[in-house]
Amino acid sequence: MSMTPTNQTLTAIEGIQVGHATDATARTGCTVILCPAGATAGVDVRGAAPGSRETESIRPGRLIQKVHAILLTGGSAFGLDAAGGVVQYLEEKGVGFGSGNVRVPIVPAAVIFDLFVGDAKVRPNREMGYQACFDATSEPVAMGVVGAGTGATVGKAPGVTPSIGGVGSACKRLDNGLIVAALTVVNALGNVVSPTTGEIVAGGKENGCLVDITERLLDANVVPGTNTTIGVVATNAVLSVAEATRVAEMAHDGMARAIRPSHTMFDGDTLFTLATGAHAGSSINTVGILAAEVVAEAIVAAVTTSG
Repeated sequence: MSMTPTNQTLTAIEGIQVGHATDATARTGCTVILCPAGATAGVDVRGAAPGSRETESIRPGRLIQKVHAILLTGGSAFGLDAAGGVVQYLEEKGVGFGSGNVRVPIVPAAVIFDLFVGDAKVRPNREMGYQACFDATSEPVAMGVVGAGTGATVGKAPGVTPSIGGVGSACKRLDNGLIVAALTVVNALGNVVSPTTGEIVAGGKENGCLVDITERLLDANVVPGTNTTIGVVATNAVLSVAEATRVAEMAHDGMARAIRPSHTMFDGDTLFTLATGAHAGSSINTVGILAAEVVAEAIVAAVTTSG
């Protein structure tokens, strides 16, 4: 009788490590996904209000073929400073894109807006990014109110109280050795719903009861730029940059299944793909289908798991 693997999170992919840095008082933090050996990367931005770094460098047709880490962070645009700490950590380890005698770590990043929660003057910085790398491990990912999800909330419309968001992760394995996993930071304008039943799992509340945010938003004035769901899909499959980008695109289907509404003008929804290349023979369709499933599961896990 086969045993179910104990690690059902992003770090089930060999060569991937995850670290969190959390400021519970200021209600902010960052999460780093390390792949020091390098991984083929792709990205797809569906939200209209993103905050990001180095996403253009990993588009198909660019020079860069592999990245060494992905940073997911709170603090809105200010939080991108934390990427400097990730770069410093990797440089000290001799990790990076070789250019003459210099190695330049490639660290794309995306942010959520959490400035209205906790202390708006405290944002993830270089030191916090470095600490997240220092604490990174291949152990199962800590989920809930931790790291980049510390100040995350879900379900936002005038007159309602949001629920707490967070970090979630999920993983699927096939008998042929393929693994596809996701880590998401859920700070959505919309509610989180069960992908199978459509039932609201977390979101905006009125008088203690969950309400349909979609209906509330049809005629509402929403504060722009205060929401976003970001994340990483990782796989041990062999993918080109173009294929990794396509997987990121397909993975957004999972976001649409689990967040309603998603990809609005007030969200910066962004998903990265990392492919380590250890497993050959699986089609991009298979990887993309599983990617959408694990993204949806990770989103639900983010709001149902204690950190």
